[in-house]
Amino acid sequence: MTHEFKEIIECYYKARQQGIPAVMATVVDVEGSSYRRPGVGMLILENGTVTGAVSGGCVEKEVLRQAQSVFKTGSPKVMTYDGKYRLGCEGLLYILIERFEMDNFGIEAVQKHLKSRTPFEIKSRYSKAEKNLSMMGSVVLFKENQEFVFSNKVNTRIDASFDFFQREIQPCFRLVIIGTEHDAVKLGQLASMTGWEVEIIGSPHHPKHLKDFPGVTRVINATPEELCLDNIDDQTAIVLMTHNFAKDLLYLQAIKDTQPVYIGLLGPARRREKLLSAFIEYFPEVADEFLDSIHGPAGLNLGAETPQEIAISIIAEVLATIRNQTPIPLQEKKGAIHDDPKRKSINVVSTRI
Repeated sequence: MTHEFKEIIECYYKARQQGIPAVMATVVDVEGSSYRRPGVGMLILENGTVTGAVSGGCVEKEVLRQAQSVFKTGSPKVMTYDGKYRLGCEGLLYILIERFEMDNFGIEAVQKHLKSRTPFEIKSRYSKAEKNLSMMGSVVLFKENQEFVFSNKVNTRIDASFDFFQREIQPCFRLVIIGTEHDAVKLGQLASMTGWEVEIIGSPHHPKHLKDFPGVTRVINATPEELCLDNIDDQTAIVLMTHNFAKDLLYLQAIKDTQPVYIGLLGPARRREKLLSAFIEYFPEVADEFLDSIHGPAGLNLGAETPQEIAISIIAEVLATIRNQTPIPLQEKKGAIHDDPKRKSINVVSTRI
């Protein structure tokens, strides 16, 4: 999860300034069922502070205990956790635990890529057998052929006898809310708790501020004519909720040349049809992809009534859209909860939200 790795980097940066040693634990492989997928990680500071998680809370105590030997020796290790006997979820977890000693150049490079919404990769080398521990460890890889190791003791020489887990770190998922009413506040709060970066678009005639929206990353007060949203990508959703038909139409026109993964419209289907008819009348050559990304009424049919419940239904629909899922009760789902392709010797996972 990109937002979790972002929090880990921020926590480590502060710990490094205070001279507090750190250890990183990463799930590199799973056999059977598990609470979370490979790629999730947690940062453990020598003072006991933990950022992130590798499960729902049941595995973390054992990771914390196993990390103590890595603090003492500096040597990485692979911890095996059998959930069949401890959790009842029938999953076998392999967790790589290593020193985290990234220098300032590496930290700045990661933060730069996260801010510019540029993907990068993390490649972890590990062995399920106790052999040549110094060869194990993780490396951050950037497209500019830059690489930074988690620990300066990691040996990056290629060795085919080791397993590799490689994942792409996508930009943090971003939600742009156009509107500043009470329901926008609730949607922003819940989205930020989900780990999304949230931006609010308001009117300069009635300017709003960050303090008005708990958890929100940025507030922009701009008319539709002034609005300029950069880096709108397939990790961006936009929800129009001004509660004003004319304003929604103008803001829809303002974003017509962007391609977010999801555009949500409040109000009944009749309002959506009227809004789109007016929009297409002005812009008949608008791209089909743009129109296909519009969802209205926004949200899943959960019986939502309050602003908080409506926010949950919208977030649920956005998640279903970006994960390419048709929402059904999990008890009706056939097979594993997490649909993972068969893992090969090099396991590649795209990490999102």
